[in-house]
Amino acid sequence: MAETAPSASELIYARSERGFALVNRRTETVQRLYFQCDPAEDPATWPDDRIWEEFQSRLAGEDGFRLNEGPVLEKTVLPFRSFVQTPMRHGRLLLAGDAAHTVPPTGAKGLDLALADVRVLAEAIERTLRTGDEQALQAYSDRALARVWKAQHVSYWMTTMLHRLPDASEFDEQRQMGELTGIVASRAGSTCLAEGYTGWPGR
Repeated sequence: MAETAPSASELIYARSERGFALVNRRTETVQRLYFQCDPAEDPATWPDDRIWEEFQSRLAGEDGFRLNEGPVLEKTVLPFRSFVQTPMRHGRLLLAGDAAHTVPPTGAKGLDLALADVRVLAEAIERTLRTGDEQALQAYSDRALARVWKAQHVSYWMTTMLHRLPDASEFDEQRQMGELTGIVASRAGSTCLAEGYTGWPGR
């Protein structure tokens, strides 16, 4: 987390020879930024100047783009983890959000999934209280999981497409770049990515 004005009107994804980087706009004064590193890294060895140098290197391009810099408010190394609890309930305890599933931040699906869970759960609770029929509560897990598994796929897809893989061969690198450039150059591919990123209609 950094205290700085936004560097762009939208969030920024970058794949470079140094690894993945993500700049996620939070407010007009606070931004959340990620860059790929060894999970064993100690954040204490990364002073602000080193962090900004790494981000600038990963986002540098022919257009001369540079990030706005400012004080780094929080530094954390986050090992990526994907998890889904199935079913999303234990007896009469119904689970939602991070209690039921986690995704890496690459696909930006965590909050989206939590809100979708709550919407589906609220509908089920309202229907059960109104009618006395618990069928809606019984169906909650399956309804929510239909979206969760699609979001897991999007997060996995974006993570494996945008991160440099350990011990990747030249073949692996070129295949990965082929996938990325294929999506950018294809209207169908871009539409598929946009649909997965922005979410799907409710059920």
